[in-house]
Amino acid sequence: MREMTVVDYDPGWPAAYGAEVARLRAALGDVIARAHHIGSTAVPGLAAKPVIDVLLEVRDLGSLDARDEAMRKIGYEPRGEYGIPGRRYYPKGGDRRTHHVHAFAAGDPHIAEHLAFRDYLRECPDVAAAYARVKREASAEHRYDPDGYVRHKEDFVTKTLNDALGRAARPPRGRQPSR
Repeated sequence: MREMTVVDYDPGWPAAYGAEVARLRAALGDVIARAHHIGSTAVPGLAAKPVIDVLLEVRDLGSLDARDEAMRKIGYEPRGEYGIPGRRYYPKGGDRRTHHVHAFAAGDPHIAEHLAFRDYLRECPDVAAAYARVKREASAEHRYDPDGYVRHKEDFVTKTLNDALGRAARPPRGRQPSR
């Protein structure tokens, strides 16, 4: 049974991400166009479930699908789209998850959403602190219920994502959009 435990930020998470991306690159080679550290472990100071989220931009989903056995060999379980069209999802670690890989074809709009959410939390410590509180509440109320944990955070995540996307669409202060 998976346990939804939120812990204080671990400064070792970026290095764990880097080591995992090296394993993924060795397994997948030129299928990977770019890799990004996403999720709460990618936001310095943010409490999180100790699971490293990796976002892969891949050249072609079919080429990635053909490497499912390579992903299994390094501990990942291929789960296909897993509820998000155009995504490939791979958890690692079973009920004691250590990593999640979310892969999309380069240019997929989900990539920009994930990065905007991460960057917004990095740039807005007050929002990140509020998110940490919501996550700790979700963990306390839904310790052994992953779906309940996600539902508990849903309104906050949706609002924050909308704020992040709105911010990303605006030009930086002091600059006018080019005409």
